[in-house]
Amino acid sequence: MKYTFLLILLTFFSNAIGQKKFRIKVEDTDNWKSIYYIVDEKGEAIKKLDSAKYYMSFNGNGYQSFAIFGIKGKSGWSAIDINEEILFKVYNQGDEINPDNLIENKIRIVDENDKIGFADNNGKIIIKPQFEIATTFHKGKAIIGENCDKIPWEEHAKEEDCHHYSIECKKHGFINQNGEILQIGNFSFEEIQKKIKWKEPELY
Repeated sequence: MKYTFLLILLTFFSNAIGQKKFRIKVEDTDNWKSIYYIVDEKGEAIKKLDSAKYYMSFNGNGYQSFAIFGIKGKSGWSAIDINEEILFKVYNQGDEINPDNLIENKIRIVDENDKIGFADNNGKIIIKPQFEIATTFHKGKAIIGENCDKIPWEEHAKEEDCHHYSIECKKHGFINQNGEILQIGNFSFEEIQKKIKWKEPELY
C-alpha cells in the first residue's frame, strides 16, 4: 500500500515538473551554430541543450510549457517540455519553414499520417489529430476540409526549386473548441468562412 502511494506521488511529481514553464535562451557563435539553454521562471539557465541535436528554434522570449525545435533525425517541428520530452509534432504552415503558433491558446499539431489536431498552451493534446485540413481558431471555431488535394503552382518545377502549392478540398465545415464537427458538406472554404465569420490571425 505504501509502495503504491509512493509510486502515485512520484508520477504526480514527475508530471508537475513536465508542466513547468520555461523559455529558450539563444547564444550565437562564430561558426554559425546556435547554443540553446533552458531558462526557468527564476531566470536561471538550468540546462544547456545539445547543439548537435537541436538545429533550429522557433520560440519567443516568453515563458511557456513547451518549446518548438527542429531536431536532427525527426521530420518537421517538435514541441518539447522542460525535461526535453517530445510532446507532439507541430504543424507547419504552408510549404515554407513556418511552424504554427498559439492562437486562442491552441496550436495545431500533426501525427505520423499528417492529420491535424490541437494542443493547448500547457502542452496537452486537447483535440487528437484527425483532420486533413484545419485552420487556426477564431472566436472558438476552426474551418476543416475533407477530400483534399495539393495543387502545385508550377507544373514542371525543378527538384531544387521551392515547391509551392495550394490545397483544394471537396468538402468544408467547421468545429468547436472540443473538436466536435458542427457542419461538414459540399461547401466552399469561403462559404464556411462567411458563415462563422472566421478571420486570419493577426500575428504582428
